[in-house]
Amino acid sequence: MPPHLTRLDTLVWELPQTGSMRTRAVFYGSETGAAGLEDGVFAQLANVASLPGIVGPVVAMPDAHPGYGFPIGAVAAFDPGAGGVVSAGGVGFDIACGVRTLLSDLSRADIEPVRDALADRLFARIPCGLGQGGDFRLSEKDMDRMLTGGAAWAVRQGYGEAGDLTRCEEGGTMAGADPGAVSGLARERQRDALGTLGSGNHYLEVQCVEAVYDGPAAAAYGLRRDQVAVSIHCGSRGLGHQVATDHMAAMRRAAPGHGLVLPDPDLACAPIASPTGQAYLGAMRAAVNCALAGRQIITHLVRAVFAELFPGCRLHLLFDVSHNTCKVERHATGDGVKTLYVHRKGATRAYGPGHPDLPEFCRAVGQPVIIGGSMGTASYILAGSRSATNQSFASACHGAGRSLGRRQAAKRFPARTVLADLAGRGISLRARSLKGIGEEAPGAYKDIDDVARTAHALGLAAKTARLLPLACIKG
Repeated sequence: MPPHLTRLDTLVWELPQTGSMRTRAVFYGSETGAAGLEDGVFAQLANVASLPGIVGPVVAMPDAHPGYGFPIGAVAAFDPGAGGVVSAGGVGFDIACGVRTLLSDLSRADIEPVRDALADRLFARIPCGLGQGGDFRLSEKDMDRMLTGGAAWAVRQGYGEAGDLTRCEEGGTMAGADPGAVSGLARERQRDALGTLGSGNHYLEVQCVEAVYDGPAAAAYGLRRDQVAVSIHCGSRGLGHQVATDHMAAMRRAAPGHGLVLPDPDLACAPIASPTGQAYLGAMRAAVNCALAGRQIITHLVRAVFAELFPGCRLHLLFDVSHNTCKVERHATGDGVKTLYVHRKGATRAYGPGHPDLPEFCRAVGQPVIIGGSMGTASYILAGSRSATNQSFASACHGAGRSLGRRQAAKRFPARTVLADLAGRGISLRARSLKGIGEEAPGAYKDIDDVARTAHALGLAAKTARLLPLACIKG
């Protein structure tokens, strides 16, 4: 067991406040998960806990692993009234990377006879892969409208249905976006990337509901056993990466003027109220809208493919969640209820039943939380819990988390072996890159069943359904 940690409960571990830390950090996970944490996670948690205006504790999720500045799978909240900061590293490079899940009126038996043909058509219709462009090339005016309007802009262009917006965080549009804070290079990188999947761990997956654990929540969400679903995992593409790059550099330059000594250059930050901080927030929110618009357009393309193979089929949106964001929220603290800037990097919001910001369809049972799988593993739908409000600033985990680096995974899992294994399990994989298949092999990730089980046992979110992959589209 890592000497840094003190065990507080079966699934709760503390990194005590020491040195320059302004608060403690906690890790939520099993004993196996705690033993497997890399040293870099502890160093990064301690650095985050040292930032001005931090409201403790800093939280590491069951899938935590080292990232840039902040660990991936971390949650940290800052109080603007106490000199709190906003950190580009606390959001990450793939701003608003997230998952949206669509639910069909089909069953697995409907899909199996045409599974390969469906995978082929989805692969042909949805652009994916490193640097792969799509059919949408935005003018400057349309770029501004998209960065301001998000999924709502896409629906107005005819991509999707108005009802989709009620099943997205922020109603499909994050307020406060400032397209003027998005650089020309960031815009150019997005010029023809809208509605594309990208590469890395992004995917489009056709799934079936293997198990339902919570009947009332499943009924509210529209889930049933053996149902076919489609999950879309992608983010803000090159625009979000460039926004992070540009504003991290600006934060580093401005740090001395704000009296900030950065323990790690990747932990670049700025006071929330400063021009540097406000510029980043405006650009980050624009990138969130970019991701929401992109997933909305991909949804439209997916529906078109299903309509061709299954005339009359309906694909309605369950929910769209983002897991690399900074959001302004009200939370209870030791000093009363405060407005905080909650950074979730590789973590998703998980509002519990009755939260006023939840849409009507899920208010009685809690927000849908989507824990995405990794090319061959299961995925989970959970329901947000009230207890997460006090434990993790209403947050839960977003995936299994890597256990091997990409280079290690590619060596250990030859692409053709992975392809053969998935085919033998009845999973149709289509990918642009053989190298990417090895890097994203299921064995390169932690055990998603353990992660979901831990989140459930802790009360961060309640297991609602387990989904298995039928076909996977990768960049």
